Amino acid sequence: MPQIAVIAGDGIGSEVLAEGIKVLESVTDDLEFDHLPYGADHYLATGETITPEHMQALLDYDAVYLGALGDPRVPSNVHAKEILLGMRFQLDLYINLRPCRLLDARYCPLKDKGPDDLSFTVFRENTEGLYTGVGGQFKRGTADEIAIEAELNTRKGVERIIRAAFAYADTHGLKSVCMSDKSNAMRHGHDLWQRVFKEVGAEYPGLEQFHLYVDVLTMEMVRAPERFDVIVTNNLFGDIVTDLGAQLQGGIGLAASGNLNPDAGIGMFEPVHGSAPTIVGQGIANPLAAILSAGMMMTWLGRPELETRIERAVRQCLEADLITPELGGTLSTGEVGDAVVAALCA
Repeated sequence: MPQIAVIAGDGIGSEVLAEGIKVLESVTDDLEFDHLPYGADHYLATGETITPEHMQALLDYDAVYLGALGDPRVPSNVHAKEILLGMRFQLDLYINLRPCRLLDARYCPLKDKGPDDLSFTVFRENTEGLYTGVGGQFKRGTADEIAIEAELNTRKGVERIIRAAFAYADTHGLKSVCMSDKSNAMRHGHDLWQRVFKEVGAEYPGLEQFHLYVDVLTMEMVRAPERFDVIVTNNLFGDIVTDLGAQLQGGIGLAASGNLNPDAGIGMFEPVHGSAPTIVGQGIANPLAAILSAGMMMTWLGRPELETRIERAVRQCLEADLITPELGGTLSTGEVGDAVVAALCA
């Protein structure tokens, strides 16, 4: 029986994950959920974010289901950083997988674009780049202050994310892979991306392969999103373009994600929205991103047919306006979860 660690985290995390679990329990009865306490409440009560031992214990699970992290009672958000980034780096979750699929054309800000035009997946490198904290400050607080942030690119890290993107396109019968960087300005690190992309791409002669500078990529995502099947890029650029992609598909309330380490057999799945402390307990949080993330988790656990069913049910709810006020509807968080379950059971 698959074992899933549930970390509701902060704010609306517990509200939206409850609906994701409700949906999963409506389609299968052989998942075991272990609810773990990590979040602001735990940190404020114990002074502990998550210990190295507890972090390593997550490897004993088949997947982690994460809500949201961030709480105004912890202004530094140290707990959020140590839990979320800690998982990504310490568990080596090097694939940040972000599908961008438009489920209802009404929610796309682009005119005359429908679901057939906007369906691509971004592979964001998740453990290197500018998010490693390499750098420092000199003469801090003076007029001569110097601050340096260094971008880290390794052959291993670049190659494995590019290989994952090509393999995904190949196994899913897609047509193209686009690599995005800024090699015209960042000549050293992104030259590595250029060379590796060409070398790995040579192993997939049946796939269209092209490169776009990241500024051009963002323009093309708006102008012609139908150009893209799979996009692969570095940590910082991936963070930015996936949020653009989320907005194109209807907002972060519909944006699901996975953080994966296929080598270690561990995946963490989370909606990409924040903890939204201003609406906690009001019953208006949109659970659809959490539900779609739960669907992605089913594919990770070897049940892609369940993700297909869940996504279809979410699409039906969107089309029928069975949604929370964020998207213009009138249902509560729990009622949207019930509506998705009803669509699955119809």
